[in-house]
Amino acid sequence: MKRVIHDFGYDLKLALPLAGFFLVFFITPLLMLIFVSLHTDIEMKQFGLDQFRKFLSDPYSLSVLGQTLLIGAETTALCLLLGFPLAWLFIRSPSWLRGVLILIILLPLLTSVVVRTFAWIVILGRLGIVNSALMTLGLIDTPLRLLYSEGGLVIALAQVHLPLMVLPIITALSRIDPNLADASAALGAGAWRTFLRITVPLTLAGIIAGCLLTYCMSLTAFITQTLIGGGQMMLMPGYIYQQVAAAQNWPFAAAISVIFLFTVLAAVTVFNLLGRLAQGVEHG
Repeated sequence: MKRVIHDFGYDLKLALPLAGFFLVFFITPLLMLIFVSLHTDIEMKQFGLDQFRKFLSDPYSLSVLGQTLLIGAETTALCLLLGFPLAWLFIRSPSWLRGVLILIILLPLLTSVVVRTFAWIVILGRLGIVNSALMTLGLIDTPLRLLYSEGGLVIALAQVHLPLMVLPIITALSRIDPNLADASAALGAGAWRTFLRITVPLTLAGIIAGCLLTYCMSLTAFITQTLIGGGQMMLMPGYIYQQVAAAQNWPFAAAISVIFLFTVLAAVTVFNLLGRLAQGVEHG
């Protein structure tokens, strides 16, 4: 194995700085987090699994976890619904228009998350742009409750994380040979059948990669969840912060973090398995 590595011009010593950085700033804090979660009392004098049993046996805690996972799934679905047509438009656009589109796509990533979130507060508020426009048009009599709601939070998260969905799909679409669509049309297939039987299978890897990035980022978007969701919507990042800042219950907060971490890792594992299946479909 060492000989093969040297044949390709690589040396494992080059990875030592990265390995050290990873050990100090990721593995060590993670082990400390697990260590704190194994304490049964706030004073951290006794060890046990009481904090994990407390979370897993508490209906409220499980509902917070379920709500967080649901918000992530809804955000991912909305990003996919909006992102695929946008990626398709980008691929089919002339070169001069692609520059404008890529700027629009990347704009959320180039803006501070706090600025983006407060902009959505202005848009979704009771006297915000949406409610003012609907009342001016006579479509509603009283302002709608868009802010501090699940729908408003999903929309804000989708706008923030839409680039993470669009960019992998653009990469996948750019690899498809344009002649495949012409060949499908020559064999009598319609536009929708070509899309479902050729385009979608060949872009599955990009779709799954985009879903993975969007889902994971949506679950952990603490600032957007807090400001748009408000105190009435309790999600996992806010739940952890509440246990640390208000209750000063570090062991329980650490246990929540560990459970949340392994839940996200389970979702990542599922997406990776789907990605391997998609690669098999693409190469098959």
